[in-house]
Amino acid sequence: MHAFTPASMRAMRLHRPGEALRLERLPVPVAGPGQLQLRVEACGVCRTDLHLIDGELPHPALPIIPGHEIVGRITALGEGVSGFRIGQRVGVPWLGWTCGNCRFCRSGRENLCDSARFTGYQIDGGFAEYTVADERYCFALPDTSNGTPAIELAPLLCAGLIGYRALRLAGEAQTVGIYGFGAAAHIIAQVLKHQGRSFYAFTRPGDTESQDFARRLGAAWAGSAEQTPPQALDAALIFAPAGPLVPEALRHTEKGGCVVCAGIHMSDIPGFCYADLWGERMIRSVANLTREDGLGFLDLAPKIPIRTTVTPFPLEQANEALSRLRSGALQGAAVLTMD
Repeated sequence: MHAFTPASMRAMRLHRPGEALRLERLPVPVAGPGQLQLRVEACGVCRTDLHLIDGELPHPALPIIPGHEIVGRITALGEGVSGFRIGQRVGVPWLGWTCGNCRFCRSGRENLCDSARFTGYQIDGGFAEYTVADERYCFALPDTSNGTPAIELAPLLCAGLIGYRALRLAGEAQTVGIYGFGAAAHIIAQVLKHQGRSFYAFTRPGDTESQDFARRLGAAWAGSAEQTPPQALDAALIFAPAGPLVPEALRHTEKGGCVVCAGIHMSDIPGFCYADLWGERMIRSVANLTREDGLGFLDLAPKIPIRTTVTPFPLEQANEALSRLRSGALQGAAVLTMD
């Protein structure tokens, strides 16, 4: 089944790392077996997109259309697709395809699949008017009838999902430090508040605007990453891609606590004293997400309800959105719109 689609579309595409994205007109992709064709309504702009553009992620499928926080409407169903309908709103995350057969896939850990492919990295993503996606990694989203526009849903598809997985890996920690108060942090802060847990926000030195933003979202304390919080942390979630934050967070983490590194890329972690790790402290990384994460978080989000803070940009201004994200000039998330 198909809805009307044009023959071509606008897209922002990366040809070489270090270069700006180029606005191009390309053929609309066709849904293959097991795929959905989507008309993109909005696509979030993520720090991972910066890592891709800066050449910090190896072996991208160039040229590539970035974007992995996609909200779109189904315009065509590929052969064998079931459980979706034309016109339905769905979300597409970073993890875009897995083999389904390896030991990781068979044990519910498809995020660790060695053959995995990723949206906006090896699979064309959402910085375009249309895209196609594997139905296994598309999540049903609420329609506009509940008052939530697409631009506010888009950050949930990565910032929200990765933040949620990071918090899950932190266990039942009651006092949580959040390092880097951007898109993921402002979402997970709302989850923590809903669950009755306290959080401390750590920002770049002098970033009083982000510290004030964290306090408005319920932070018990907000300050520079160089400062000592008023009490030890049960867990720390590191969203900033700065390796030196790891030993810094360890020093503020209580015995038995956990430091969770939530980014796909991070600068090198400097050496630190074993005494800072001793006491059954742990360091963990977050690798992508599972479908269970997606279903769990997207079920929880409207119950809180999570309200995302977004700055919209038209598709043609993707480079400006990326520039502002890089400079830390945004509170919440940047989102591209196709209008």
